[in-house]
Amino acid sequence: MAKLQAPQVLQSQPAAPDGGWGWVVVGALFVTSALVFGIIRSMGVFFVEFVQYFGESAQAVSWITSIGLAMQQCVSPFGTALCNGYGARPVVMAGGCLSALGFILASQATCVTHLYLTLGIISGSGWALVFTPMVASVMQYFTRKRSLAMALGFTGVGLSSFAFSPLFQLLVEMYTWRGALLILGGLSLNMVACGALIRPLGTHKAVAALAPGESAWSCASLFHRAYSYLELSLLLQRPFLTYSLAITFFNCGYFVPYVHLVAHSRHEGFSQYQAAFVISATGVTDIVGRVVSGWASDLGRLRLPHMLVLWTGLLGLSLLVLPLGSLVGSYPGLLITSLAYGFCAGAMTPLVFSVVPEIVGMERMLGALGLLQMIESIGGLLGSPLSGLLKDLTGSYTASFLVAGGFLLLGTMVMTTLPHFFSCPDQRPLQRHACNYNNKQQNQQSPESGLMTNSLSEKLNHIDTIPYSQPQLDRDSLQPEPEVYMPLN
Repeated sequence: MAKLQAPQVLQSQPAAPDGGWGWVVVGALFVTSALVFGIIRSMGVFFVEFVQYFGESAQAVSWITSIGLAMQQCVSPFGTALCNGYGARPVVMAGGCLSALGFILASQATCVTHLYLTLGIISGSGWALVFTPMVASVMQYFTRKRSLAMALGFTGVGLSSFAFSPLFQLLVEMYTWRGALLILGGLSLNMVACGALIRPLGTHKAVAALAPGESAWSCASLFHRAYSYLELSLLLQRPFLTYSLAITFFNCGYFVPYVHLVAHSRHEGFSQYQAAFVISATGVTDIVGRVVSGWASDLGRLRLPHMLVLWTGLLGLSLLVLPLGSLVGSYPGLLITSLAYGFCAGAMTPLVFSVVPEIVGMERMLGALGLLQMIESIGGLLGSPLSGLLKDLTGSYTASFLVAGGFLLLGTMVMTTLPHFFSCPDQRPLQRHACNYNNKQQNQQSPESGLMTNSLSEKLNHIDTIPYSQPQLDRDSLQPEPEVYMPLN
């Protein structure tokens, strides 16, 4: 079996330009994130219509969004593998077509099972081929400004949450839910144009994966390429598994308000447009939270895992107090607690992806994103149906929000078990010495090879300057600063 020639892959990828055409790709991420998660967040408008039209329980209808979200995340490893072989551009364009097809077919559904197949499986698979490759494309273009670029790209989710809920409500009233889904199918085709804007940096991993003269269709070659493209070796690393478990718990509670907040507002006696406006208002604070989080992260005052724990902890607490806002029928109380939830949810999202290179390194980031999305799909699959079941059992959504907040707090505690999480000294001269040593010994090493990878650990164990037991290297110290890469005298 031929061995993977990793240095050749790294050499074929130039350094991140930190701007230029990367800002165009950020704009493409803005549109695609709006058309993926903006629609998912606003599906609560259709939730009420589906319950009334098909006469199904809240739990049964909740499976539509959960299946779609689970497919978006579970199919992501195959999307990233295709990107490693053929590039992100054709994969994203194909995903846009598949997403549109699901909405168009869903407009002709005659039972909830049809919606499971169309909105859940078909559109969900299309979202998988679009979202993760777009995120990876943006991260490859930026180093210093990565968190800010991710935050700006994800503001599309907040803006679409603000605009889509009342828009969908209007479309349902004018064209019924069937006509509204047909229109969403047309909107989803815009993701095809966004995919066409992607310009790859360097050579695809498929070029360097095969040894010279090896048959591309031999069993050994196919197994080796699948193992390499999917980055399956990450499943044996404790830091990655710990992080994936934490994100899975986050996913169990994160989307619950976007599925049930409209129905909760209607259940408390508020009008249709008042209920839709709650989601729109959370979209505004979501945007502010994303920008503030991206700006604060690039300041480098705190390590990214610490900032992620801060925002997820606050997000879990906001979900715990959200039902209290409407206990006495107070619309301002419901609105204020929802605004707090939106801000924390927006602040958390870009950090979930920005932390990944610090755990696995940039050279394995694409495969890690796919595996992370697949593992966390378990949370997305179970979260909303569980909250719907609690509503059916208790008669209200209070228990649903309390359990969702508990999942987020549980994920926060799991995050604290990452290696060296509680050690964060800041000694820049030693950090630069370590980076110089690493760069001198192996020029192919990515400047962001990760705080917790084994390769960096092995090299630091051979020098007395910094023991690996103390995580002296933070994100800023690994940036390609001119003084970091000056040769040692």
